[in-house]
Amino acid sequence: MTTYADVTFQQLTASDQSRIKELLTLFGQAFDEVETYSGQRPSQAYMQRLFAQDCFIVLTAIKHGTVVGGLVAYELMKLEQERSEIYLYDLAVASGHRRQGIATALIRALRYLAVERGAYVIFVQADGGDDPAIALYTKLGTPEAVCHFDITVS
Repeated sequence: MTTYADVTFQQLTASDQSRIKELLTLFGQAFDEVETYSGQRPSQAYMQRLFAQDCFIVLTAIKHGTVVGGLVAYELMKLEQERSEIYLYDLAVASGHRRQGIATALIRALRYLAVERGAYVIFVQADGGDDPAIALYTKLGTPEAVCHFDITVS
């Protein structure tokens, strides 16, 4: 665990069920997708399989015993060289705790893990119009213009 002001940062494991539930609730509220993040939560067996994967990373920011921020990321091993990259998939901070450096500190903690794992880059996408996310990521990295496609599998 790392402490930043009065916030503690913790990497979660499958045994951190109450923290995982808090983080899912926070994501649902922050992304305005409560049903997606709370309607059909995964079973304990699924969580065990998910967290058993070395590529799966969950970091939380805890203030006064409550999860106030968190992120989910995935390490992707590369074929062309012995290296990996980290895909930052979800990042959110509770509305009452924004603009306090918590998201930036979470990304710094992820950077530390990325270095430990031999990753050469962290990448993230932000939806057009999500100005706070775009401002945060622009402060920390270089924007690239890309197209994102969802390919249906069923």
